[in-house]
Amino acid sequence: MSAQGRPKREQAPKRDSAEGSSVSGEAPDRQAPAAAAASLTVRLAACYTGAVHDVLRMMGHDRIALPPAIKAIAAGTRLAGPVWTVSGHIDRTKSRHECLLGWCTLLAKAPRGHVVVCQPNNHEVALMGELSAQTLAARGVLGYVVDGGSRDTELVLAQGFPVFCAFLTPADIVERWVPDRFGEPVTIGEVTVATGDYLLGDRDGVVIVPREAAPEAITRTEEVMATESDMRAALLGGMDPVAAYERYGKF
Repeated sequence: MSAQGRPKREQAPKRDSAEGSSVSGEAPDRQAPAAAAASLTVRLAACYTGAVHDVLRMMGHDRIALPPAIKAIAAGTRLAGPVWTVSGHIDRTKSRHECLLGWCTLLAKAPRGHVVVCQPNNHEVALMGELSAQTLAARGVLGYVVDGGSRDTELVLAQGFPVFCAFLTPADIVERWVPDRFGEPVTIGEVTVATGDYLLGDRDGVVIVPREAAPEAITRTEEVMATESDMRAALLGGMDPVAAYERYGKF
């Protein structure tokens, strides 16, 4: 709220705990960014990866598509939202307790309204399963993308929680893997992914939208998709492909 037009007497918001959070459950200075992120997420979800990729390339961005091995475990899955990153590594000196505690810490830290992007730095074990997917969904996490494995596939499919992974395996993390960094940039293939970037996943794969480029990229993608609709109608109406390209500037 700006200073202009402010009433002379302004009541303080009611508090629901000693920590001073407002009744809505979020501090006022967090509500606006959260609303903006939610709006961008809805708009991005209405796009498709090919169009977003092409727009980002035209904007000068490269290395934005995750490796083609990373696919949704369910055909037709669509996933969009701001990213929260995590990385980890194989460590066979860790106990069952240490591995499971580390994994539960990851689940607890994953923020609502975000997509978890995990670089586990191994292609040996599963980094997602039934109970974990259920936990993340219940906590308001939008989906999970991992440059690694997933398991309990039929059970995760039944839940409908969006998971993109590189492979499937029954092998788990116990006495094998621990997380080591939360919210810091990770590299997947040739793509550097930072917390706060945006992600779009569909049947073609996953595209990362740099945070600072997201508003413009989404707006331009919406414009491109509208142009494509006009061009599609022209082509179906018999327009020559060369003429269509010259008129609409794309194909």
